[in-house]
Parts: sequence; C-alpha cells; structure tokens
Amino acid sequence: MPEDRAFREEVRTWLADNLTGEWAALKGLGGPGREHEAHAERLAWNRHLAAHGWTAVGWPEQYGGRGLNLWQQVIFHEEYARSGAPAGVNHLGEQLLGPTLIAFGTDEQQARFLPPIRDVEELWAQGYSEPDAGSDLANVQTRARLEAATGSGTEGEWVIDGQKVWTSLAHLSDWCFVVARTDAGSQRHHGLSFLLVPLRQDGVEIRPIEQLTSGSEFNEVFFTGARTDAANVVGEPGAGWGVAMGLLGFERGVSTLGQTVGFARELDSVVARARSNGAIDDPLVRDRLAGLKAELIAIRAFALRTLSLVQAGEDSAAGGGAGSIFKLAWAGWHKRLGEVAMEVAGAEGLVAGPGYDLDAHQRLFLFSRADTLYGGSDEIQKNILAERVLGLPREARA
Repeated sequence: MPEDRAFREEVRTWLADNLTGEWAALKGLGGPGREHEAHAERLAWNRHLAAHGWTAVGWPEQYGGRGLNLWQQVIFHEEYARSGAPAGVNHLGEQLLGPTLIAFGTDEQQARFLPPIRDVEELWAQGYSEPDAGSDLANVQTRARLEAATGSGTEGEWVIDGQKVWTSLAHLSDWCFVVARTDAGSQRHHGLSFLLVPLRQDGVEIRPIEQLTSGSEFNEVFFTGARTDAANVVGEPGAGWGVAMGLLGFERGVSTLGQTVGFARELDSVVARARSNGAIDDPLVRDRLAGLKAELIAIRAFALRTLSLVQAGEDSAAGGGAGSIFKLAWAGWHKRLGEVAMEVAGAEGLVAGPGYDLDAHQRLFLFSRADTLYGGSDEIQKNILAERVLGLPREARA
C-alpha cells in the first residue's frame, strides 16, 4: 500500500536523522542478556522517542498513543530493529501493561498509569513467576489481603506477602504488576488478583541474580507487608487470572516481527565470522547455516500469517495456539543459532576476554540456553497446544 510505504520511509528517515551524535554510540546496545548496557543512556533515548511520538505507537489516540494500525506497527518495529537502535527499557510497561490497562483497567487507572508509561517516566516489572510457580502460574502462593482504611479519604490498602523470582529489571523499575492470591483457601487459577505495586517502599527487597552472561537483569523480589492502594487492582478482586492471561496475549504481538529482524542480524554476524575464519568451507557448517536461514524465513512467514488472522478478526494474539507455536519456533531456532555460533568460533569461543569479557557470540550462546524456558517453557507451550487447541486429555497432575 502506498501509505504504508510512505510510513516506512518516515520511520526510516526519522531514525537515521536521530541516531546520530550522542545517540549513535547506543546502536546495538541492550536486549536480552545485555540489559546492563548503558541503561541510563538508553532511558534518555527512550524519552527522546516519547517526546517525538514514537512510544505507545499502537495505543489508541484517546489513551495517548499514536493509533497506528496493525501493519504500521509492524513497520515501525521492523525499521527500529533494522536501524540498530538500542533496546527499549520499558517493554513490560509499554507493550504489556499499557494494552492490559486499556483493555481491563478503570478510567482512573488509565489516567494515572498510562501517561507515565508512554513518557517513560515510570518503569515496570512483571511479578508472575515464583519458586514453585514458574511456567505453572496457577500455583501462585504470594498472598495479599485487603486492609480496611484507618482514616478518611482512602479505601484501604492491599498488604502483600510472598516471593517472586526471575523478575526482569525489577532493580531498575518503579512499579511491578503482581499476581497474588487474595481469596483465602482458593486453589489454582481461582482467587487470584492482578495488583499494581510500587517497588520503592519498605517491605520490598530486590536481590539481583547474577547470570552466566555477567549481567543481572533477573531478580528475586520479596514482599513482606508491602502495600498498595485498594484501587490498584485491575479487574475484579479474585478474577485476576483472566487479566493475567489477557496480558500474556499481548506479549507476542507485533513486536515479534522486529524480533525476527534482530535474529537475522545475529545470523548474518555468524555467517560473516564463518567467512572470515574459514569455517564456511566446512560443508556441515555451511549446511547448518543455510538451514537456519530457511527456518528463519519460515518463522517470519508464520508471524505474518498470524498477524493477518488477527487483522481479519479470525484469531487473537493468544488464541488459536499461534502464540505458543511462534514461541516454540523462535526459541528453538535461537538456541540452535547459539550452538552454531560456538561451532563457527571454534577454540576462540571457549575463552572469555580479561575480566570475563564475552564476545557477542559467546553471550548469544549462553543466554539462548534459557530461550526454551522463560516466557513459558517448551513443555508448557506443547501442553497448551495439546489441551486447548487439539482438545487432548489434560496432563495428569499430582
């Protein structure tokens, strides 16, 4: 469409004009396994984007967004990835919580929380996983009770006790959306509530988890009498499972096509290394690289087809099993890319630089080992497809 081509040129031109000077040094920084890189500078860049209307691009205009249609959002994320612009610092707020508040939040919650998310003034973390409730989210044990107000002008507060783990960027965040059990005696997905909890308060302890990639973007978060206003529950108390699942539906939206652009860049860098060190002459290496290229083309085609179904109203971001299929496909592919990267590197890949300085391919290999676990493990994705899509009997539970 001519208007889409014109929009692509607008995005491409703006990024080229702005990723200069002080911003040029940020190209390629950040992202999974590298969130520790230039965080303050990337935060400033994200606020620069916000000032020019390039955050919350898919939010409706009445909520402060740009109101782009589905394909324009795809174009934006693709061009952003192609430009080498640094990874965002508030994906969880902008891409996940924002759309969730638009879908499930009250007018007051939308007015309070959406503007600072759009302007990148408040950063968010996700409080889902627990030591015994990782991929099995319905096993949440963190509890919250509603404490009545002691004075006038307040509705009371939720008091939260429990532990979350693998909480991305909690140490850099201002708020966390927390799934907590609010109905005493409830089990599984019943009696859960979706709470918005400030992290900078007494009663919240954040312990970074050091990773093999040398960063600490994941955290343990301990709530001991932590508090949030009674009004900071999204949806009805006890009905948070539906809100939590709605948020996960937004997790694999239009930004996934930008993700495939980043994957293509990583693959190109592995091919370039293979050419420079002669590994490309090995027919087995050459075959594996060609296979990865073909698979990535297929993954991108599947993502485009899924978005076409969304636009046509025949599917949703979470429905039809498309999200689970896409997660299985890209996670396995990225993990194999890391393995091939180490095969191409050869002996060089076995040794880190001074001070455990990892190169891009070593970091790719180490971090991609987690791809088939976080965001819902492969086993969970397969169970979703088997039970909810194919209608097979549920897995026996102890």
